[in-house]
Amino acid sequence: MSKIGVFDSGIGGLTVLSQLINRLPGHDFVYFGDNARVPYGNKSERVIQHYSLQATKFLLSHNVDMIVVACNTASALAINQIKEMASGLPVIGMINSSVSDAIKITTNGNIAVIGTESTIASGAYQNKFSMSNIKVTTKSCPLFVPFVEAGMISHPALDLIIDEYLNFLKDEDTLILGCTHYPFLKTSIKKYLPEINIVDTGESAAKLAAQLLGPNNGIGITEYFVSDTPNNFINIAENELGLKITNLQQLNIEEW
Repeated sequence: MSKIGVFDSGIGGLTVLSQLINRLPGHDFVYFGDNARVPYGNKSERVIQHYSLQATKFLLSHNVDMIVVACNTASALAINQIKEMASGLPVIGMINSSVSDAIKITTNGNIAVIGTESTIASGAYQNKFSMSNIKVTTKSCPLFVPFVEAGMISHPALDLIIDEYLNFLKDEDTLILGCTHYPFLKTSIKKYLPEINIVDTGESAAKLAAQLLGPNNGIGITEYFVSDTPNNFINIAENELGLKITNLQQLNIEEW
């Protein structure tokens, strides 16, 4: 049995955690949602790296065997620093595996990526696709994360925001949800773009983690930590993802 550490800026990483639990039954998980400082996507590179290393240090204190960076922004701007701190432990980010999946899925070579401002500005996705013949189009969608964190996943205003953000899509047949909050909006996005292939970065990362670790026959335990009052954390986790949270703890991440 392995223990897997997972962190995100808030509740978005729960979409990754649910995929990991489904594909890696029997393993233990430690989840940290840094909801006191959400979103990471509008912060500077220096701040994102600082936050990510604090989260990594916290997870390492739980003697994890793998770290999953369930945040595209941290994956884009802090993955090398996280790997260095992890000292040889496997570290899985959100970008590489999702790009590979998108390349396999597309039939016309036109792929779009939506994400936070920092993720898109980092050029991480663009650089990864530059090694292929894919035409990639990117767009930052900063209002999506606040809606998800507020639990407004089905709010009527989302339809207007989705139209504002995604009306640029023309020839693209595949869309990468380059933020782990965005899968909560997958139904609404699919309603707006019924023909497009959607790549969930958490699902792609979970498939990679399962290849590395495989299932376990034990009964896995998941510990949940947040850095501020949880607000909608439990309701969204249970109602939207089917996760059962009985041991949520709040911590002062600044101590790490």
